Amino acid sequence: MTISRRNVLLGGALGTACAVTAGLTAACGRSGHTISIAAGEPDGFYIEFANLLRPLLDARVIPTLGSVQNIRAVTAGTADLGLALADSLDAARIGSPAFGGRPMTLYALGRVYENYMQLVVRADSPVRTLTDLAGRSVSLGANGSGAALFGERLFATAGVQPGQTRHLALTDAVAALRDNMIDAMLWSGGVPTPLLAEADRAWGIRLLDLGDYVPALRARYDQLALPAGSYRSVSAVRTIGVPNLLVTGTHTDDSVVRDTVRALVEHAGQLVPAQARGTQYLDVGNLINTEPLPLHPAAVSTYRALRG
Repeated sequence: MTISRRNVLLGGALGTACAVTAGLTAACGRSGHTISIAAGEPDGFYIEFANLLRPLLDARVIPTLGSVQNIRAVTAGTADLGLALADSLDAARIGSPAFGGRPMTLYALGRVYENYMQLVVRADSPVRTLTDLAGRSVSLGANGSGAALFGERLFATAGVQPGQTRHLALTDAVAALRDNMIDAMLWSGGVPTPLLAEADRAWGIRLLDLGDYVPALRARYDQLALPAGSYRSVSAVRTIGVPNLLVTGTHTDDSVVRDTVRALVEHAGQLVPAQARGTQYLDVGNLINTEPLPLHPAAVSTYRALRG
């Protein structure tokens, strides 16, 4: 995203052309239609963010397994809004095999946060690097999640073939790791993820350093350092960050898009999941940085109207 685009859309600091208050609840009811947000797994970043956005839009939150499922929901029109990782959106836009080989039409409403890819082992595990997982059992995230899509790409890039690849939801993956049924699990979320922090306190976890793989993975990824104290054993561990976008398909009414953008801009301070506190915040100036997707036309006009 270039500075020129930011200047064109925002014209400087965003103002408050339309207040989003308790009155928005009534305004968002469109002829009996309730806005739906395809979110994510319990205890995850997406569902926590969606639950913070929900009262501002009088919306309902749909639990899902993550990005891939959310993208399918918004393109099919079974959800108005969805949260998804930028690399999953890239795959959907070009019609990768994960999306049936058919390019999908999607629009962004804003870039909200960045997920931390967390490759987790037990604290007492002999596994020290990703390459140590060759021939071992790994959960790459639930089917329908962006983590699963990313995990396949990560292991292929590293040239590592697990002995067994499983696709477990977060709760099941943590239990399997605790019981030594798997050797590692991949999770995409905020830090600390509450369920992982609980596991760390109870029996101890450790995160593997992924920083060396960022250059080979190239597009859509950033190298991030896990903040000190995120989990007990974390010390100078590099991982991979992937931007999260709030997206919609072609079925959503422009009024829903406008109300959502106003909520993001004017209530940014309220839309901070507990998992992100101290590590991230909703940057109003960065909302329009939505590669690989274009902003929805109604989002463009709303950002322009909200400029100072």
